[in-house]
Amino acid sequence: MDDHDFLAERFETHRTQLRAVAYRMLGSLSEADDAVQEAWLRLSRSDSEAIDNLGGWLTTVVGRVCLDMLRSRTSRREEPMDVRLPEPIVSGVDTVDPEHQALLADSVGLALLVVLETLAPAERLAFVLHDMFAVPFEEIAPVVGRTPAATRQLASRARRRIQGSTPVPDADLGRQRVAVDAFLTAARGGDFEALVAVLDPDVVARSDSGTLRPGSVVRGAAAVAGQAITYARLAEVARPALVNGAAGVVEIAGGRALAVMAFTVTGGRIAEINILTDPERLDRLDLTVPNA
Repeated sequence: MDDHDFLAERFETHRTQLRAVAYRMLGSLSEADDAVQEAWLRLSRSDSEAIDNLGGWLTTVVGRVCLDMLRSRTSRREEPMDVRLPEPIVSGVDTVDPEHQALLADSVGLALLVVLETLAPAERLAFVLHDMFAVPFEEIAPVVGRTPAATRQLASRARRRIQGSTPVPDADLGRQRVAVDAFLTAARGGDFEALVAVLDPDVVARSDSGTLRPGSVVRGAAAVAGQAITYARLAEVARPALVNGAAGVVEIAGGRALAVMAFTVTGGRIAEINILTDPERLDRLDLTVPNA
């Protein structure tokens, strides 16, 4: 085995964690893979013998690459300014892909990723690297161009926003599924009262339709219930799935995905619904959902 092959083998032992870091930073599996590939290119051009902690070095490199990608995304204004949902990780209800399990090892639900999307790039980096992957602030500081103390403040601001904005989901997946099934049944039947009963009074529903038309945010049980009845036809083609490890659905008609719906169930009621209907992004997803 030559030096290049040996280095590639060492890199592969860190790929899973690097992809997890990049997914939390970018909210996109395809962009995460691009960031990991860029980290490999930078490693292959570096003096690897001078790197004492390869895993730590690669993690900060991926963080730097993701930071640049986030800043570039913002400067080009590629994304809709009102609602942008992260790319969901979808699995069948009974089988979870091992790679998906690794990506979601610390219960990264879609609701958390939605809040991460609202953070400034440097805040997101500080929070993800420190709070999720235990990277010391002294190692993060050079990446964001701040002192360790200032970097700690970035993570603290991000943490406060996340703690105040992300509902804590019920841990019991069966309880989540009961609430989601009740929501779909009520939507199919046009039962407004039953919909309101399964929704948290302060429920938030977001939809991301991509660049063709603006997304939307609907708040409150009555408003969300009314919207669910309006789009009851989608409930007719809903199939159960796991979306970022939580109870969700994929709506498929004519062999094509129309939407992915992620639910956050708290105290037996639905507190948050995130709906991706952007056809371009749906076409890129690996939707391993049973036909029945």
